[in-house]
Amino acid sequence: MIENYRRWYSHNLGFELDMMVYGDRGRPVILFPTSNGRFYENKDFGLIDAVSWFVDEGLVKIYCPDSLDWLSWYNKGVHPADRAKNYIWYDKMLNEELVPWVTLETGVNKAVMAGCSFGGYHAANFTFKHPEKVSHLFSMSGAFDIRTQTDGFYDDDIYYNNPVDYLPGDNQPDLWNLNIILGTSDWDICLDANYTLSNILHKKNINHWLDVRPNAAHDWPVWKQMFPHYLSTL
Repeated sequence: MIENYRRWYSHNLGFELDMMVYGDRGRPVILFPTSNGRFYENKDFGLIDAVSWFVDEGLVKIYCPDSLDWLSWYNKGVHPADRAKNYIWYDKMLNEELVPWVTLETGVNKAVMAGCSFGGYHAANFTFKHPEKVSHLFSMSGAFDIRTQTDGFYDDDIYYNNPVDYLPGDNQPDLWNLNIILGTSDWDICLDANYTLSNILHKKNINHWLDVRPNAAHDWPVWKQMFPHYLSTL
């Protein structure tokens, strides 16, 4: 498998970021790590190897950036309002730097967003905030209510980065053009979160697939089954 390490300076964040890239052509897939995970986590836990056929065949090119959770939602050393502001800068980096980069590089005008666990939050939040830039959302055991990370504090910045809050009233036309899969399992600690998001999408008549896997927990073995299945739908 072709893989490359990349490091670039983000003008939005004001420092350098790390990323691994797998493949040399195909649809661009931005794959986020789990909570506080680094850019190499998805490779280390076997998720990239699970989809190596799609990469080797040139069907997808997978970009694995850092999440910067330790500066935003998991940064217990700053006020929750500052956690949200830090995440807004991260979202600007994705929107203004990374997504334009990967779509230009691959020649595909929309990206696929994917992630496991808290990576599912990153994927979903970007997708619902910027649906015009996304073709598919593949969330695996995602968590979607960011209020669990704000210690009871709440403001507009948190509202507009909390899909279960802003999505019910969001009427961007591109939301109805998305291809959405919400993967979860019957022993998943995020099972209820996925049912909640699915209900919101259902009430808005946004087509999606809620995929509930039997006899599986919130962990890498089921995600390594889900991810190649979901890529096969592209």
